[in-house]
Amino acid sequence: LQISGYLNLLANTIDNFTHGLAVAASFLVSRKVGFLTTVAILLHEIPHEVGDFAILLRAGFDRWSAAKMQLSTALGGILGACFAICAQSPKGAGETVAWILPFTSGGFLYIALVNVVPDLLEEKNPWNSLQQILLLCTGITVMVLLSLT
Repeated sequence: LQISGYLNLLANTIDNFTHGLAVAASFLVSRKVGFLTTVAILLHEIPHEVGDFAILLRAGFDRWSAAKMQLSTALGGILGACFAICAQSPKGAGETVAWILPFTSGGFLYIALVNVVPDLLEEKNPWNSLQQILLLCTGITVMVLLSLT
């Protein structure tokens, strides 16, 4: 088995830990914010986990082992949620959310920009770049609209 498979599992566990932090902290804010965060993370995770599964297969894992390892990385999300709940301040959820949500949001923005912007800069077809930028703006607009309701 190649080391890239194990590195991917480590990165996926850390990613899932931050997702768990974000989901738990969001539910500490309100049910609405919690459900919106959960849906957003699920929409992100479906293609992400499929890609990670493919990486594990390429690294030499068989299908069953890759599936078991992927499932084990999901425990990182549970640990993240438990950590967010246990880190809740006696003064209330506000102090906990005050550092967890910016931390996780900043991480998500960083990863998105590190993955998206270089591809946009290398894109030869301006129409494809414009489409990607419009889709990013559409996603931001949808998030703003959902936060207003």
